[in-house]
Amino acid sequence: MPSDAPPGRRARRLRLVVRYTLLTLGAVVVLGPLYLTVVNSLLPASALAQRPPPLFPVHPQWHDYAAAWSQGHLDVYLRNSAIQTGIIVAGQLVTSTLAAYAFAFLRFPLRRTLFVVFLATLMIPFEVTIVTNSTTVSDLGWYNTFAGLTVPFLATGFGTFLLRQAFLQIPRDLREAAALDGYGHLRFLVRVAVPLARPSLAALGVFSFLAAWNQYLWPLIVTGSGTNVRTVQIGLKLLEGTQLSHVDVVLAGTVIAVVPLLVLLVVFQKQLVRSLTGGAVK
Repeated sequence: MPSDAPPGRRARRLRLVVRYTLLTLGAVVVLGPLYLTVVNSLLPASALAQRPPPLFPVHPQWHDYAAAWSQGHLDVYLRNSAIQTGIIVAGQLVTSTLAAYAFAFLRFPLRRTLFVVFLATLMIPFEVTIVTNSTTVSDLGWYNTFAGLTVPFLATGFGTFLLRQAFLQIPRDLREAAALDGYGHLRFLVRVAVPLARPSLAALGVFSFLAAWNQYLWPLIVTGSGTNVRTVQIGLKLLEGTQLSHVDVVLAGTVIAVVPLLVLLVVFQKQLVRSLTGGAVK
């Protein structure tokens, strides 16, 4: 750094160095466990016991992935998770869009009260309702079915809140102009409101996907002992139970289960950032 640089420029450079240093440390903290998981999945079981363990696989053991895929039946579990997650994401997007539009544009009695009730559901832990939900699923005959896995999660108060805030950013004059052109509520929702709220819809889809894909307790309760509808998280637990002496195989299965999440975050990264920062700039 030149000694004759203006004080303002030196201060900006110092802030830039501090900022990138903090970002680098944050990236190491967040990505470090993922990197170690991938590395350990490529190491032989004997190398995992070394202290300190290797930080790079010199001779990668790719056969562990084949073993995890075949012995752990991950193809079936991944398919089940994909079906479960797809149904939940689609259901939450539809119900949240309709409810959010109603709270943002319609006028009806007790609208604010009902919206507060929606928000209050965010404060109720899932464990509080798990007994009631499991009893209901059993009474309806949905045990060990995709209906039992998905129906309790087809609506979300968080999604309604997120999309309502996005719809409130749409100028009221635009709705009135659309009404003069003959647009009803459904037509305005589909052709105007939803396209303008695409970043928030994408963010809600990502959040819903992450929550549904990582579910463990509820699928464990409502699925049987077979592999018909059991999800990948249960499959990983079963793989761990059958591969106690092969931790590398379990780690390989974990990496396989994480790949869809990483692909999703990479594909929808821009929409997610736009949704989170959309309200920061007028």
